[in-house]
Amino acid sequence: MSLKDFPEECWELIFRFLGNQLESLSLVCKQFLSITNQLQFSLTLYDSTIPLLPSLFLRFPRLKILDLSNLSGNHEGLLPQISKSGLDLDLLNLSNQRTLGVDGLRELGSKMKKLRALICSNIGSLHDSHLVVIAYCFPFLEELDISFPLNSQASDFGVLRLSLMLENLRRINVSGNHLITDKSLFSLCQNCMSLEELSFFTCFKITQLGIASAISLRPSLSSISFNIEKKRIHGPGLTPIPIDLHLIDSFRNMERLTAIDLSNSFISDEFLFSVAEAGGVMLKKIILQDCCNCTVAGISYVLSKCQSVQCLDLRKLDFLTDQCITKLSVFLFSLTCINLSGCRQLTNSTFFTLTKNCPLLSEIKMERTYLGVQGEEGSMQDCVVNLEVKRVYLCDNILLSDVDVIEFASICPSLQLLDLNACEGVSGECVVEVLKRCEIRHLNMAYTGISVFEIDFEVSQLEVLNLSGSRIEDETLSMISRRCSGLLLLDMQGCWHVTAKGAREIVENCKALKELNLRNCELVSDDFHAWVQTSRPSLRTIITPSGVTDAYY
Repeated sequence: MSLKDFPEECWELIFRFLGNQLESLSLVCKQFLSITNQLQFSLTLYDSTIPLLPSLFLRFPRLKILDLSNLSGNHEGLLPQISKSGLDLDLLNLSNQRTLGVDGLRELGSKMKKLRALICSNIGSLHDSHLVVIAYCFPFLEELDISFPLNSQASDFGVLRLSLMLENLRRINVSGNHLITDKSLFSLCQNCMSLEELSFFTCFKITQLGIASAISLRPSLSSISFNIEKKRIHGPGLTPIPIDLHLIDSFRNMERLTAIDLSNSFISDEFLFSVAEAGGVMLKKIILQDCCNCTVAGISYVLSKCQSVQCLDLRKLDFLTDQCITKLSVFLFSLTCINLSGCRQLTNSTFFTLTKNCPLLSEIKMERTYLGVQGEEGSMQDCVVNLEVKRVYLCDNILLSDVDVIEFASICPSLQLLDLNACEGVSGECVVEVLKRCEIRHLNMAYTGISVFEIDFEVSQLEVLNLSGSRIEDETLSMISRRCSGLLLLDMQGCWHVTAKGAREIVENCKALKELNLRNCELVSDDFHAWVQTSRPSLRTIITPSGVTDAYY
């Protein structure tokens, strides 16, 4: 059997198995290009791609996900154009748009009634009329996000219409709609029989008693996200609102709680005790970012009862110390990601404790902490190698030194992402040492002050490199272009010493490059931009020195 006679269905199965190699395969021959086009299921649009939409829709006939969230300006005619595309979308993201045209939604709904997910976060203006149209035009929606509109006029009436029409709704986010009250929660929990996930941050007309009543109607919720207002005007000063006993009791009845987000809330240990009783072994995700009035005792109790927690977010809990983390870590056997950013008392000891006591941990975020100080709880000598840690975010740790970073890399040799943004104490020699020890794929050195680093070995696995705000010059870029041939994204925003010569070497030598950011690179001329357009058609996105984003397909 010749290559031409091999069935396309078989090629599709092979290409699906190869995953992110589709771009390279599409260059082999016209037949492979046609097959890879059939396997493109997601498309993100930019302003520069709008004129290309008809041809893009013809090229990728199996698109299921369309993301418009990166568009700027007014694109009122875009929804009718999408409705005429013949696509059968599963998810449409309309976030960040100035307006949400009612007529456009109607036309889209007439052609795409089976749409499962609609994301409309950060819309310029949201009214009840939008919610009514969404309810009638997309009756099979399972996920709806109408969070944080800039001008919210949506009320209980609109949410009621949604709840009555969207029988299949499983997830909804109404955060930031300040006019809705307890009635909205009640209608959603009463009418949406499939509802599993509910988010309503900064909806301060919703009361604790209303939340308790909603939970009593739908105790089978698996995920709930909200915040209890920290303070309210009371007499001459500000006083916290106490936790309602009905709310505490309602959580004890939640049968399937797997995730809870209480960011920026006034809570109590007693409230956390009720969460623990509800979650048990099913609770996988806990977010307590910037919460107040709770203590280590409350958090410890939750984790002792819910030892299946995989994701834990304790950002900005200033009372946490290395000793606290040591105490909590004995319950974190199942933990895969933790965020301790903004916990300013935590030192290197916490990093060592986590890598030693959490065998499944793959992601650590310790931005804006006290890293760079050794601490007393644990040391490098007590550590064991952790092969699971893949992603480490250390942004804004100004005390961090080369020695610290190299120690972290030595106990996490499987590290693939390292974020050193604004870590001014880290040098180029440290970065080179980390690249030797680990298979780094994503490296962020933005605003570190690094100007020179010498790599005398191949770093072909490096795919994303952020050098924004650094002092690098063309000579360093030339070295990067020779040693980092696998780069997919290079961010050089604000690199004032880079010229078109260095940028040209990157484009010429890094054949896999897809995105290049040259915003505020004042020594790179407009002629370079024109050269890129003609010489590298495979470069998908380029942000010019003036900040204009061009995307090519």
